[in-house]
Amino acid sequence: MPFRFEGLEIWQRAQDFLARIYEVTAKFPHHELYGLANQMNRAPNAVALLIAEGAGLDTHALFNHRLGLAVGETSEVVSASFLALDRKYVTAEQQAAIYEMADTLARKSNAFRNTLR
Repeated sequence: MPFRFEGLEIWQRAQDFLARIYEVTAKFPHHELYGLANQMNRAPNAVALLIAEGAGLDTHALFNHRLGLAVGETSEVVSASFLALDRKYVTAEQQAAIYEMADTLARKSNAFRNTLR
């Protein structure tokens, strides 16, 4: 029997977002391995994990709280993408793609949160 989170569109989008971020950060300079690249990889991991964790909790309030944290982590990736753009680790097109994916994920997560209230 699959876990509840596996059927959630927001979790599936979080997986896609995570894959895209790892693809982009793999090309960062070596000296950023434990800096910005690490931070940009940890945050989308947290998004997917928080969605999965929340889906397994007993109450809508607890799930809603985890989704709120996931949206915060999504915002962190967007902020980091601006830093990466400033440092010329990503192109404007890559940053725009990250922004768009994050915006969609955050909007859908917030819409799902509204169903839990």
